[in-house]
Amino acid sequence: MNYTFVPMNDEQARAVAAWKYDDYAFYNWTADDDDLAELLDPVQREEHGTQAVLDEEKSLVGFFGFKMDESTAEFGLGLRSDLTGRGLGLEFMNTRLDFIFESHTPDAFQLQVAAFNERAIRVYERAGFQRTREYRHKTNNSEWDFIEMRRPA
Repeated sequence: MNYTFVPMNDEQARAVAAWKYDDYAFYNWTADDDDLAELLDPVQREEHGTQAVLDEEKSLVGFFGFKMDESTAEFGLGLRSDLTGRGLGLEFMNTRLDFIFESHTPDAFQLQVAAFNERAIRVYERAGFQRTREYRHKTNNSEWDFIEMRRPA
């Protein structure tokens, strides 16, 4: 699939905020007021490099954001809820990591993932990411186990 990445506008942000992940409700934007406010704020979206991901028909299929921290590109991403679990994650992620490598030449890529999200962890491991740290993080009105993962660029 060919993806187009564009700066996320307000309409796209509202559409992403409405996505519902039945099996992974933790990732519903409405589960955390701070995360939702960040998504809906155009200034914060720009600061985090948040992009809408469009398919060949220009339909919104995901989002991607990254920031450079010295020589490491830290990123986050998500597919539209009805597209998860279909084997699209690896290509979806690698398309953008290739662009980041070509345009910013980081030494490494880094991400954080909820420890219970075994499906995403498998995708990241197939992409060469390794677990570097486990920690507790307060979000969604509770504390959750997270895993930091990293790979050389």
